[in-house]
Amino acid sequence: MPVPVPPLGSYQHVPETKENLDWAELVTVDLTNYDTPEGKQEAAKTLIKAIRDKGFFYVKGFDIPQEKVNRQFALGKQFYELPLEEKAKYTPEGLDEGKFNGYVPAGRRIVDPETGLRDNVEIYNIPKFNGDFPHNHPPIIQERLPEIEEFAKDLHSKVLDPLYTLLALALELPEDYFTKIHSYPVKSEDHFRYMKYNKRPLEENAKIKSWIRGHTDLGSFTLLFRQPVAALQIRDPLTDEWKWVKPQDATITVNSCDALSFLTGGYVRSTIHRVTIPPKDQQHVDRLGLLYFSRPHNHIQLNTITDSPVLQREGFTQNDFEKSGNPVPTMEDWTFKKQKWQRTRKTEPAYYTATIVPGYQEKIYDKDSAELQPVLRQLAQATVA
Repeated sequence: MPVPVPPLGSYQHVPETKENLDWAELVTVDLTNYDTPEGKQEAAKTLIKAIRDKGFFYVKGFDIPQEKVNRQFALGKQFYELPLEEKAKYTPEGLDEGKFNGYVPAGRRIVDPETGLRDNVEIYNIPKFNGDFPHNHPPIIQERLPEIEEFAKDLHSKVLDPLYTLLALALELPEDYFTKIHSYPVKSEDHFRYMKYNKRPLEENAKIKSWIRGHTDLGSFTLLFRQPVAALQIRDPLTDEWKWVKPQDATITVNSCDALSFLTGGYVRSTIHRVTIPPKDQQHVDRLGLLYFSRPHNHIQLNTITDSPVLQREGFTQNDFEKSGNPVPTMEDWTFKKQKWQRTRKTEPAYYTATIVPGYQEKIYDKDSAELQPVLRQLAQATVA
């Protein structure tokens, strides 16, 4: 007999930190007047400045009630309360080869080489509801799948489509230029995510410095719903200083990613970010994240757009692949090559600066990470030798 799924209940966010942190100064793209020509043009100007200057911004004025957002947080919390053996049933085969839909358990990465301490981050990814992907989930998720599908599609139509339209306007392209290559019915590796950073003892946090090292996201836009545990930091592109991203009420934090940077020859910034240790007044609680990763269709080749008068005027006419003379990958190839690199559990220096696809080499972005200290020492010794 099936076990009944418990009621979802309400979700209470923890209080924000009282510490005075060095917050990043990010702009807000307001979609409130998106349906008017003047509002759309103003928002397009704000968006392009945001993704040129910082690569991170807030968006508000979208028609998704906070109650629906909180229900998704409650659902994520309920999923992570399942026993590990139940969650592990939904770990995808081929995780080390770049597969990512389903459950990714914690502990796959050593974050403190001296003690062997491993990461404490759990992930559950849900792919598109467009017929291209199987949906095999635990009962807690399966019974609420129609609600999750509606929420994911709302994110696409009410947040992402407007942002892609604004980006096209800012680049003097037809309004549907980016929406046509990010259409929901077409196969792409978009996914909705519940992500849990399990709390750690203070002494462990003191050793590891950060929970996820500096990186860039591989897609187009990443949406991160407000949750009050401060931990997200960006590396300011102008100063190279790490700045905290402040949770803002009734907003989604958005960052532009690798694919948009390739498509615009580097005009759109793919900003380096990390998840660091929360301030001390929040280290006693878990950090639950609610995210959506948007990516171009799998068959799209990541060539620099040649139709944009803006990119032509500004001289952004080639991306890294084109400059190097290497073949330009499709989005599918780029996704799984980078995802495989991310999933690989290696400690050799060559891994951290690997050539993922010919023409693109990874970099070390945060030199204060405990995880990277042995690697940095080896790299320094090799340079001296």
